[in-house]
Amino acid sequence: MSQIEALLSEQRSFPPSEAFRDRALVSDKAIYNEDLETFWAREAENLEWMQKWDTVLDWKVPHARWFSGGRLNVAVNCVDRHARTWRRNKAAIMWEGEPGDERVLTYGMLEREVNRAASMLRGLGVKKGDRVTIYMGMVPELPVAMLACARIGAPHSVVFGGFSSESLRDRILDADSRIVLTQDGSWRRGNVVALKTNVDEALQSCPDVKTVVVVKRLSDVSTSMQAGRDHWWHELVDKSSPRADAEPMDAEDVLYLLYTSGTTGKPKGIVHTTAGYLLGTSTTHRLIFDLHEEDVYWCTADIGWVTGHSYILYGPLCNGATSVMYEGAPDWPDKDRFWKLV
Repeated sequence: MSQIEALLSEQRSFPPSEAFRDRALVSDKAIYNEDLETFWAREAENLEWMQKWDTVLDWKVPHARWFSGGRLNVAVNCVDRHARTWRRNKAAIMWEGEPGDERVLTYGMLEREVNRAASMLRGLGVKKGDRVTIYMGMVPELPVAMLACARIGAPHSVVFGGFSSESLRDRILDADSRIVLTQDGSWRRGNVVALKTNVDEALQSCPDVKTVVVVKRLSDVSTSMQAGRDHWWHELVDKSSPRADAEPMDAEDVLYLLYTSGTTGKPKGIVHTTAGYLLGTSTTHRLIFDLHEEDVYWCTADIGWVTGHSYILYGPLCNGATSVMYEGAPDWPDKDRFWKLV
């Protein structure tokens, strides 16, 4: 049997400067030797709990339960607790659309938008435990929708906006969703991705979906709306209550489903629970990226992938950071677009 040939042998190292070390959140290697439960129990104190846990870890191989007995809400941790402080006026999401339009949502503004969206979902009959499929491009309403679902305890299933109507159909059926949140279309490399058209095609095989809510992104595109089923996001949100009580969630309750790409067969819905996921993403985001209060952070992934869930939305916002979102491909119309955004 032939040996694997190593084509690159890299021996260089790039140690941080003393100034960087002195300011770093973690500079003591002893952290790697710390007891697992002690470490995570200490980190869990950074979250806001409605009811503190009884047990840090209950591990019966292969099953692990984290923070049994604990109750909290992800939206409260990502939005409300920051909006109660001076961070109310701090930018939570800095968004730029592919055509160059911009929006900034402070934590105070985000709190209002998430509450209204959560009220809208409840008004449409969505209850704790109901699965909500979200099929959007990278627009601010996407994180608002995800946080609204988290607020009311409805697990979301985000489907990447580049997937086909067939891929969307399969994920709706598997998740047993009765409601889809989408938009008329999104921008990608100068072209419009017809999201609502894809939804209409997918729903021909999804008879249980009774409600579709559509974000209006495009001003000059005609959108087919089915009476009784389809609703405009802005019309519903504008008349929804600005206050929606947050659902107390068990630490092991489902936060969201995210499907594998399906390249090796049928897509599989991976379940992410509430406390362990939120704590893991917020801790790794803060410590690995050495996040400081004044930092502006940009994860260039799409929220349709788990990296985007974790490091555009849940990790950064739990830490009270400023997170950048971009709608299209950051190398279009020229390769300098990326650095112009930076």
